Amino acid sequence: MKKLLPALLAVTVLLPMRSAEARTVYRCVRGNTVSLATAPEPGSKCVAKEIDDNAAKLPNLWGDLGVINGTLYERQQDGKTVYSTRNLLGSTPVLKFFVQTPPGSPAHEGLGKVSKPRLDLFAKEFKAAAKKTHVDDAFLRAIAHAESGFDERATSPKGAQGVMQLMPDTARELGVADPYAHGQSIGGGARLLQKLLVLYKGDYSRAAAAYNAGTGAVAKYGGIPPYRETVDYVQKVDALHAAYRMAMKLPPLQPLLRAAQ
Repeated sequence: MKKLLPALLAVTVLLPMRSAEARTVYRCVRGNTVSLATAPEPGSKCVAKEIDDNAAKLPNLWGDLGVINGTLYERQQDGKTVYSTRNLLGSTPVLKFFVQTPPGSPAHEGLGKVSKPRLDLFAKEFKAAAKKTHVDDAFLRAIAHAESGFDERATSPKGAQGVMQLMPDTARELGVADPYAHGQSIGGGARLLQKLLVLYKGDYSRAAAAYNAGTGAVAKYGGIPPYRETVDYVQKVDALHAAYRMAMKLPPLQPLLRAAQ
């Protein structure tokens, strides 16, 4: 499947038709969590919702939660194949779904690929910026690697520029006169990451998410925004951060703490 579907659409596509123009989805609540399913879930309070196949817009069955990222699971129940967005015993994942990135959001996948660490590129500039801002040198390099692959002339489809892929407005706010000058770009990116790490109390994953999608998106979702681009980006940066710390012979970060050092 080339394009992952939102949870509600995925459920309605997979479940059998009740009539020529309608399908049934069960909204199931357990504790403070909501799931959508093609049959009532054991242990949950479920209400049947009929979905009109001809509706111009699918209804929001998630309630105040909004549509969130997650996984659609398949399992056998009472001799039938059922689907649910809750991982119950005996479930098998079928597909993942994400919130669509809002138009105008800076969220992006990143231009750089996950490849072996490069310690030889702009080493002096990274070391100086890390020392001045107290941002982990390995994290700074991981961001640059994920953003541009260290290409100082890189320009993203959304207009981000240079090694650290700073948007023009952000570059000006950071005092970066030439975002294509690698020294200025690295220094500006380090200052931005310094602010983000202070804001998120040293949480590297949230800092990376905000660098990618903005602090507003992180605040809205109370953590990493459930956009496919941002989720993939944060996973890429996390992997690169660990790889750079290993290449620089630094101790691995504690996975639950991830505090800036």
